[in-house]
Amino acid sequence: MMDVERSSLCNCVVNFLLEENYLLTAFELLHELLDDGRDAQAIRLKEFFSDPSHFPPDQISRYSSLRVLDPQSLLEEKEAIEEKLALSDYELRLAQEDIVKLKTELQRKEDLTQDKSSEPSVSNHVNHAPEIHRQKRDAPFSDLGPLKANERKDLNCTVKEYLLIAGYRLTAMTFYEEVTDQNLDVWENSPASVPDALRHYYYQYLSSTSEAAEEKISMIRENDSLKEANESLNHEKLCLMKNKELAEGQINALTKSLEATQKDVKDKENLTQDLKQALENQRKELNDCRAEITSLKMHIEGSSSLQNPVAANLDSTQSEAIESYKEEIKSLQMEIERLKAEKTNISDLVDSSCGDKEAIQTEEKVVEMDDNRTQISHHIEPAEVVDSNTLVMPVQTFDNSTPKPEENLPESSMNPSNSTDGFPDGRNLSQQEEKPLSEDSGLHLNSENLGSEPVPENMGLATIQILADALPKIVPYVLINHREELLPLIMCAIERHPDSSTRDSLTHTLFNLIKRPDEQQRRIIMDACVSLAKNVGEMRTETELLPQCWEQINHTYEERRLLVAQSCGELAEFVRPEIRDSLILSIVQQLIEDPATVVREAAAHNLALLLPLFPLMDKYFKVEELMFQLACDPSGVVVETALKELLPAIINWGNKLDHILRVLLSHILGSAQRCPPLSGVEGSVESHLRVLGEQERWNLDVSLRMLAKLLPFIHQKAIETCPFSSVSESNGTLLSNSILELYAGGHVEWPAFEWVHVDCFSGLLQLACLLPQKEDNLRNRITKFLLAVSECFGDSYLIRIMLPVFLIAIGDDADLTFFPPNIHSRIKGLRPRTAVAERLAILGVLPLLLAGVLGSPGKRQQLADYLRKLLLEGATKESRSTTHNMDIVNAVRFLCTFEEHHGMIFNILWEMVVSSNIEMKISAANILKVIVPYIDAKVASTHVLPALITLGSDQNLNVKYASIDAFGAVAQHFKNDMIVDKIRVQMDAFLEDGSLEATIAVVRSLVVAVPHTTERLGDYLLSKIFQLTNTPVSSTDVMRRRQRANAFCEAIRALDATELIKRPRCT
Repeated sequence: MMDVERSSLCNCVVNFLLEENYLLTAFELLHELLDDGRDAQAIRLKEFFSDPSHFPPDQISRYSSLRVLDPQSLLEEKEAIEEKLALSDYELRLAQEDIVKLKTELQRKEDLTQDKSSEPSVSNHVNHAPEIHRQKRDAPFSDLGPLKANERKDLNCTVKEYLLIAGYRLTAMTFYEEVTDQNLDVWENSPASVPDALRHYYYQYLSSTSEAAEEKISMIRENDSLKEANESLNHEKLCLMKNKELAEGQINALTKSLEATQKDVKDKENLTQDLKQALENQRKELNDCRAEITSLKMHIEGSSSLQNPVAANLDSTQSEAIESYKEEIKSLQMEIERLKAEKTNISDLVDSSCGDKEAIQTEEKVVEMDDNRTQISHHIEPAEVVDSNTLVMPVQTFDNSTPKPEENLPESSMNPSNSTDGFPDGRNLSQQEEKPLSEDSGLHLNSENLGSEPVPENMGLATIQILADALPKIVPYVLINHREELLPLIMCAIERHPDSSTRDSLTHTLFNLIKRPDEQQRRIIMDACVSLAKNVGEMRTETELLPQCWEQINHTYEERRLLVAQSCGELAEFVRPEIRDSLILSIVQQLIEDPATVVREAAAHNLALLLPLFPLMDKYFKVEELMFQLACDPSGVVVETALKELLPAIINWGNKLDHILRVLLSHILGSAQRCPPLSGVEGSVESHLRVLGEQERWNLDVSLRMLAKLLPFIHQKAIETCPFSSVSESNGTLLSNSILELYAGGHVEWPAFEWVHVDCFSGLLQLACLLPQKEDNLRNRITKFLLAVSECFGDSYLIRIMLPVFLIAIGDDADLTFFPPNIHSRIKGLRPRTAVAERLAILGVLPLLLAGVLGSPGKRQQLADYLRKLLLEGATKESRSTTHNMDIVNAVRFLCTFEEHHGMIFNILWEMVVSSNIEMKISAANILKVIVPYIDAKVASTHVLPALITLGSDQNLNVKYASIDAFGAVAQHFKNDMIVDKIRVQMDAFLEDGSLEATIAVVRSLVVAVPHTTERLGDYLLSKIFQLTNTPVSSTDVMRRRQRANAFCEAIRALDATELIKRPRCT
């Protein structure tokens, strides 16, 4: 053993010297090993120094100073080597004997120890120490990364110490000289600095495992990485501190700037208040001036017809007064403009802080409207210069702010006197009073003033011009609920005004008449648009009405976007056909993407109105894509509109029912197949079932609803394309037995009829085999569709076509006499071929067969016979597995979701309850358990509880335990006192039995019901737990006692979760 240890230590030193490239030391060690007769340890050094790749022969021949050996010396060396070889053989035999002894002793220790995990590893390390040592020796140092300075110093000192202890002094001296960058005489005090270090390292290495070594190495590396990370974090901390200081300085500067800005804003607010007050004062003064001017004008107009000498003497005085008023009005207007300019400059600064901004804007609007009236009058005057002055007078009366109202009046009318002085009679005074009254009536001209003169031709145009200019200013001040009364005026102005820009402005006013119009107001506006479109024609509708409407397509308020949707459907009739399927369709497509539900609903409705107006069919597939997009909308009202209005419109317009059906079936199957499987285990039933997400479930539900909506069209097309027109109709349907017999001959094709039972049923069967048990809603949709098919196509179709397809799909035999020979193979291909396929058929297809095919109103007796055969006769088969029975129970459970089948099911269940077959009774209990959620309290009291009480009194324990679970389901769903009392009595009977299984079953069944039932049953359970825990357990089986204790703990937790504190304390 000592030789083995020495060899290992020497090999370690050799490896270290070669790895660290200490070649002189290694070469000196080679000679000392050869001199010491340790040729075995020198083998690697010989191979290294004799390798031509490291030491080329030509260099060796030049620099070699080794002596040439003679034959005598070689013979002596050979004899010495043979002697050492014999000695080594002897030492090897001794070492092998020691190994055998150690193995025997280790085997004895392994038999005595109880730790089976640690001792084998120790034995393995001891028995195979040389092999482990060799494996560890062969592991490259590069795996540990490059040597650090302290590691190199420790290893160099360890090698130097070993060379001195082993007696290789020349090698030690050479090594000392070769290591020039370290002082090997001083070895710092460290964990590696121990006497005879290399042997300690060796023993430590042998006693450690590879896992521990790897863990130690990883800890060292992690420590180094943590140090580096700590340094980087410290550096980052310093940087962050500097950044913090900079940020604090910036914050201080910004704070000071903010305070200054707030002070400035406050000053601006004060200035704004002052300006508002000044503006209010100016406005009041302006209104006073206008009132005075108006009264003066009325006085002047009233006295315009008076002709007397006094008027001539007062002309100069009247002109001076009017001129002074004109100058005062001009100065006031200039002051208002200045105030408006000042207010505009500061409005941006005080926008967020000025609470009266809206009031200021309102006042500005009033002032601006008054100012703009001057422009209106000037705009109208050129069209109103005619022979009679009476035509100009109403215009001047309408615009009170005209700066020069006297220019169109005769000089003789400027009489400032308002009394009867100077007038010879009172006739003129009465005329003066009557004149303003006629002018206050608006734009209507007094026939007395016109006399017998004819009305000018441009008078209507002038009236329209006045109306067009006044309406935009009148609308904002009319109450919202009364603005629709302005629609006739707006429509008249739009229809008759000659200027297109003015018409655009009025049309904009029409569509923006109400900010957020409700449904009735939108209807009024749209009716006005339709009436206007009828009157103005196609070109003006396209260029004026539609652009104004479509400007609202991205409006913030959804009510405005609803107007756009309505216009697409209602105004399309009044535009050219090529506009309808291009521009209008693109607008509808954009509205379909709108985030508001009501807008998408309106888009679907108006697209249905638009389709009959399309001149061509080249946009059919685009419209069909939009229809499927709307049908899969997340909003129910949008889907309902798409199915109820848009779907029939597309079918009637496009007449491509076949294409819609193909796309729909592919959507149905694709939505389910894209979902992940229920389990990843290949070949299992769960790997075929799909986990449906919310979106996929919604898409499938909508697709099945769409299929049901299409059924009348499918039936109508099948009737219209029937090739057997010579056969008379029977009972109002074409699908009589005679028709089906002719169809079975296979002499003619009937694709519209054949699609139902070949393609549609096949796709629905595939979908049913992908749905897990919990997807009852989708399965219910399929069932309702099948019932609708049997109702549309009649009983003959149900018996001869539908029933055989579904019987074959679940693996039963069926009569295919009424099927053409060319489709027999496709129908037979629906039969399940493997055990997994058979179970999938029971899970997915059997519920549809019971509820959707045999559940038809006319086939109740056939359903009862089939179900009795399935439950009564099938239960007697010993080959039927428990899983198969549970799948059939699940199918019966789904049938119970239809209340009309309850009576028939309970009759069959009672036959199973009173049967002598044990499996049949257990199946009855399981069915009673699963149908409880689908019945009411009356049915539970009269049918379910009597059957369960009968099963609970059965002598067979399995039947009794199955009934206990069913009692728990009844307690979970009903809080009726009578039902709870019956359950308590029956549970007492089960507990009196005394068996551990019955006790656990009772407790667990009631635990499930506790959160949903009355407090009485909870108190009952708590009292029974107290009684049972005080009763000693006779069983010595630890596992059975543990199950009992776990059941009690679960019951206590359930009671605690249902507010145990509020319950009365049980004693």
